[in-house]
Amino acid sequence: MNIFVGNLPFSIEEADLRESFEAYGTVDSVKIISDKFTGRSKGFGFVEMSNDDEGQKAIDELNGATVQSRNIVVNKSEPKPEGERRSFNNNRGGSGGGRSGGGYGDNRGSGGGYNRGGGRDY
Repeated sequence: MNIFVGNLPFSIEEADLRESFEAYGTVDSVKIISDKFTGRSKGFGFVEMSNDDEGQKAIDELNGATVQSRNIVVNKSEPKPEGERRSFNNNRGGSGGGRSGGGYGDNRGSGGGYNRGGGRDY
């Protein structure tokens, strides 16, 4: 069972989260999600437990529990259907690039490299 854990304190570490869930059964993996640029925790993560009964017991007991002065959110993680995923590459491709007026930003023309010329000077 894949379990979502939210509203985590930014200082909590994966070992601490693992320890909290191991009180309810065997923990297969723990992953706290962090910002790829800063490395700072985003305040949520996932815990994988192979036994669904143990996972449900952990959810029941830990949802709303206080961890370092924060009430954490714990629930079963369900994957999003493929059609509901958002793309963040909306401005890629095509001529003109990301903004009207073209020539600055991510103007990749018909899929090529960045166009660094012809745009506004900031």
